[in-house]
Order: sequence, then structure tokens, then C-alpha cells
Amino acid sequence: MSRRFVALLAVMIMSLSGCTLPTFAPNGADEPATPGGTDPSPAVTGGTLDWQTCSSVPRDLVGRAASGMSYDCASLAVPRDWASPNNGETYEVAMIRIRSDSQRDRIGSLLLNPGGPGGSGIDLAVYLSFGPTLGGLPTEITDQFDIIGFDPRGVGRSDPVKCISTADQDASFGADQDPVSQAAFDELAALNKKIADGCAQKYGDQLPYFSTEQAAHDVDALREAVGDEKLTYLGFSYGTLLGATYAQLFPDKIRALVLDGAVDPTETYVQGSEAQAKGFERAFTNFTAWCTKTPAKCPIAPDARGAVTDALSKSRTSPVRAIDGREATAGWVFIGIISSLYTESGWTSLAEAIDGLQQGDAEGIFKLADQYTERKQDGSYSNLFDANIAVNCADTEDAPTVAEVRKLQSEWRTKYPMFGAALAIGMLPCTYWTGKRDPYPAEAAKGAPPIVVVGTTGDPATPYENTADLATMLGVGHVLTWEGEGHTAYPSTDCIVEAVDNYLIDLKMFPEGLRCPAR
Repeated sequence: MSRRFVALLAVMIMSLSGCTLPTFAPNGADEPATPGGTDPSPAVTGGTLDWQTCSSVPRDLVGRAASGMSYDCASLAVPRDWASPNNGETYEVAMIRIRSDSQRDRIGSLLLNPGGPGGSGIDLAVYLSFGPTLGGLPTEITDQFDIIGFDPRGVGRSDPVKCISTADQDASFGADQDPVSQAAFDELAALNKKIADGCAQKYGDQLPYFSTEQAAHDVDALREAVGDEKLTYLGFSYGTLLGATYAQLFPDKIRALVLDGAVDPTETYVQGSEAQAKGFERAFTNFTAWCTKTPAKCPIAPDARGAVTDALSKSRTSPVRAIDGREATAGWVFIGIISSLYTESGWTSLAEAIDGLQQGDAEGIFKLADQYTERKQDGSYSNLFDANIAVNCADTEDAPTVAEVRKLQSEWRTKYPMFGAALAIGMLPCTYWTGKRDPYPAEAAKGAPPIVVVGTTGDPATPYENTADLATMLGVGHVLTWEGEGHTAYPSTDCIVEAVDNYLIDLKMFPEGLRCPAR
């Protein structure tokens, strides 16, 4: 598998968690692309999906289709507001169906969500269609399920939220995520307010419709549209929150749910942000320990923490200029660090990128940062972070005040030196959000069958502690542990794959308390 393909797959699996991150949103072309590029993607007619071939999707994303796989696309019209489903206002939810030529004993459809909020399920389905040798789904799964990827409302190809200018995105990503002086803090706060106000001016009363609870109703409509009596679902990161919300709303419509990289719905907004700060700090410490143990693979050993901290400090006063003229300011360096921690394989890239900065080369850190922000070579962005802010803020009714953010910035800087201040600052968008809120439920999924909740002990974005909390809240959750590094676990190791596949295919539950080794 090419290194580029591995990176693309990692980006989809590493999508942002359902809490908050110190970043803002991308923006693509003026009009959304159809799921198949030049191939048609018609809306549902008469309640039946009109699937049409869209082989251009894998070609556009990867350069080719997976051998032995067919790709078909459609879209489903769903009510904008499920509380008033008959008012005539709809969103189009774009979807892709991937079917193996060797499919046999078909069980039904497996719906995928990569996380975010803002990640494209269509893209994820394509990447995972390339099979286990390329880091994709096991053949046992693709042989018995249609793989259904969908872009949730407001995401990617599904009436995408687009309310942040490219200039504001560049400014927010490049800004120091720990502004110490009051003047610098006020400047970044004003940028956050400008972004929030811009989204409010463009979407107004629509803003609460991008909530997770509304999207969960869409998932049930998709289940019905693909002809499944009950839902089989695999959700990563924020996708666990979407899946958990579905389980509470439609417990009797579930066949099997796998929730990998748990978001804890019972946490407050501040608690979720602090949990992420703790998770990233732990992952960064694990990275520095790896550098110490394997100095041949880490050019910034033996003091990796010192090297990264020094690179951040220097970027505040004398940022390295890249070949294209961009300056690797503190914000871009920080985002590159964040990006590298989502996968253990990213540790080498981070060490090389920081070493490059020491040598006056910013290409490595920008590669990491642009991968994370989905910044394209022409300087434009996808709508990943537009959707991220819209969904997160629609879901959140307990955002802290500006003064509280400022206080937490100082406190968390002490507790979590590399990430604490930035995670506090990352709450500002929802502080300034003027749209109505539509928080998701946080209760037991009464009447639901057993649900698998997968956790990774070294997960930075959805810390392992969330796993048991989500399983307990649902009341029917069963914890599956991977003692590994990075964000999410499936399909990383044989142990995890066997446990998850037995559940998805035969509804067979693994032994209680199963812990899978790192490798």
C-alpha cells in the first residue's frame, strides 16, 4: 500500500472527536460535489433509492477502484426538522453503497460514520473497501454486508455547511492557540466571534437542525431506505455519539452497533474538553517515551518534549518560512503536533517534522497540519471544520463564558502543558454561538440489544476512560479494550477484528473484559 493511501485512511479514522478542538473550519467550492464527481447522484423518488454507478468516487479519492468492488451512489431527502417532518423543507443526505463481487449469505447493510463531526462517511467507505491488506475492512465483512457510507447533514456532499471564509480559516489555524497577553487573547476571541456571527448570519434558524439528534433520525431513515429491518452500524469517534443517540431514540431498531473511540455523552462541555487535553497530553508523553526507547527512529531524541516545546516557542518569534511562502507560526506547528498523535505511525512524522523545523524546513509540519485541516494545495479547504463547529455548537448548551475560558486557559496550561491552554481556547466558538441549541440525550438505551464499545488505552482524542462511561450509560454496552496507541482500534489487530467481526456477523459477544494486546 502506498504511503499516501495509508495517510488518507488514517485521516478518516482519526477524525475529530465529539468534544472540542482548537481549530476552525474549512470551506470548499461554492457548490458541493456529487458523490460520484461527474456521475449522477439522484435523490430518492417514491421512497426508493435510485442507485446509480459512481466509480469516479474511488478514482477521485484514491486513483482507482478496489478490485472486485462495485460502487453505487444515491441521495435521500430528509426533513430539515424531524419535529416538523411534513413542512416541506429537506436536506439531501448523500450516500454510497459498496458491494463485493464475492458477496454471499448477505446479512444486510453496514452503515459507517468516521467521526468529526464533519468527517465524510462516503470517503471512509471507499478507503475501507480496499480490504485488510490495505488497512480496510475484513473480507468476512464485505462478503456479507453492503457497505454504506453517508455524509451526515451539513457534511461533505450532503448540503454542506459553508460559513467560514478561507482567510478566516487561515487566520484561526495559524493563530497561537495559547495567547498569553490580554491583547492577543482578545484578538483571537474576536476572530472566534466573527466566525460564529458569520455562521449565524448565513444559516440563522437552520443552525439547530445540524444537531446530532437530528442526524440520528436521518440514520433511521437511511436504514429504512436501504431496506434493513434493523440497523447494523460501525461508528468511530464522534460516530459513537451519533450511534449512542440512535440507540436511545430507536432501541428496538438495532441489530448490532459497534462504537469505537467513545465520546461520553454525560460529560459537560468543559469536562469533555479537559478530557481531551488529558488524552492528548498522555499520548504526547507516550510519543516522547517512544523517542527515548527508539532514538534511531526519532531524530529529536533523547529530549523530544524539549525539542517540540522549543520549536513551538521559536515559531512565536521567528517562524520558519515554507517554499510556498507560508510561515510555520505557532498555530500551524501546534496543529501539526495534534495531527501526528492520532496514529502511532504519525510519531515518526512528527519527529521528522520537528527536526525539519530545526533545520529551517517547514514542509513536514505543514504536511501534517494540512492533512488534519484538509487544506488543499490551492489554499482552499473542505467543509470539515465548518460542519464541526455547527454540529458541536448545536449540541452544546453549557459552553463557558469568555471569562471562564480565560481562567481555564491558565489553569489547564499548568495541568496539561502542551495541550491544556489550546483545548480551553477551543471552546470559544460555542461561547459566541448565537444559534439555538439542541442537546443530545444522555440516558440508557432501554430495550436495545448488546452494544460493543471499543476503547484504546492510548487514544488521545477520545480518552480510554470514556469507554466504560459510555457503556455504563447505555446500560447494554460491553467494553472491548485495545492496549494500543492512536485514535480508535478497529481493524488494527487480529484480536480486535475477531471480536468485532463475530459480533457484527453472528451477534456473538466476546468474553467480558477482553483486552487485546497492542500487536
